[in-house]
Amino acid sequence: MELGIYSFGELIANPNGGSAETLHERFGQIVELAKLADQGGLDVITLGEHHRSDFSMSAPEIVLATIAGVTKHLRLASGVTVLSSQDPVRVFEQFATLDHVSDGRAEIIAGRGAFTESFPLFGYDLADYDALFDEKLKLLLQIRDEKVVTWRGQFRSPLNGVEISPRPLQDPLPIWVGIGGTPASAVRAGSLGLPMTMGFFAGPEQFVSRVELYYRAAEQAGHDRSKLRLATGGHLYVGKTSQKARDDFYPYYSRYFQAGGMAFAADGFPRQAYDSWIAKGLPVGSPQQVIDAIMHRVELLDVDRFTAQIDVGNLPWQMTLGSLDLYMTEVAPVVKREAALLGL
Repeated sequence: MELGIYSFGELIANPNGGSAETLHERFGQIVELAKLADQGGLDVITLGEHHRSDFSMSAPEIVLATIAGVTKHLRLASGVTVLSSQDPVRVFEQFATLDHVSDGRAEIIAGRGAFTESFPLFGYDLADYDALFDEKLKLLLQIRDEKVVTWRGQFRSPLNGVEISPRPLQDPLPIWVGIGGTPASAVRAGSLGLPMTMGFFAGPEQFVSRVELYYRAAEQAGHDRSKLRLATGGHLYVGKTSQKARDDFYPYYSRYFQAGGMAFAADGFPRQAYDSWIAKGLPVGSPQQVIDAIMHRVELLDVDRFTAQIDVGNLPWQMTLGSLDLYMTEVAPVVKREAALLGL
């Protein structure tokens, strides 16, 4: 069982201060979180790609390369690479390079993207949202599997016997598919025999059918189910006691959704809804509550990796550090021990 952290590097202005105010400060925090996670025995960090002023990372592979130089063990993954609006050749070159400078720790998590600002930015039609991802994912896999590539498609110029370099240190370079719940995305990941990671906020029950679709598609395509991997991640906050954790985290979590323009949080995330999410499995509370929430995901979805966004919404730095410390010292050891009993 692998446990880790992820960040989108938000720069949301939060109530009561204590949050990062500049890009420079935010990047420094993310690198420091990675160092602490590496020292604390966590397994992976993933960084998400966005192209908005309220997010700091339009080029997560650059930040991952910085992290590679100050860590020894952490797997270094995008989360996600918005492949639909990127060139698969360039993506492969970047992560193959990252793989070498990190001594073989790089991973790509490719996704369609929950935000769509990158499409007009790079000259793509949003009407081609899914077709772009499907074509580019298949090209990326071909580049991974073939040193010399001949390829022709709809959305980029053809490749005629082109040698793609550098080649990564790992063989093969891990490529995951990240999904947000669309059934067709789970089917695609299974059909291609790729590991899949699922992102959601509260309870995992909604994803049971997606996992079933994933495995069914994989088996129909002839892939060995025992070699497939599943992961999940989500927002997380750990406090010393249940009620204090809920109360401390709430104003920042409410502001996060309000700043993101969510219709249900136009005036702030209702406290009743927040408490309902926790009751349904949002990992917020005491260490034992968070352990229970993670293990529910593990047991229900058969995942062998969980990543936590502990700095969601540009949480005040001292709160982030306290939550990370409890996650590493009191949550992670128990989750790994209980998962091992399940054979994960």
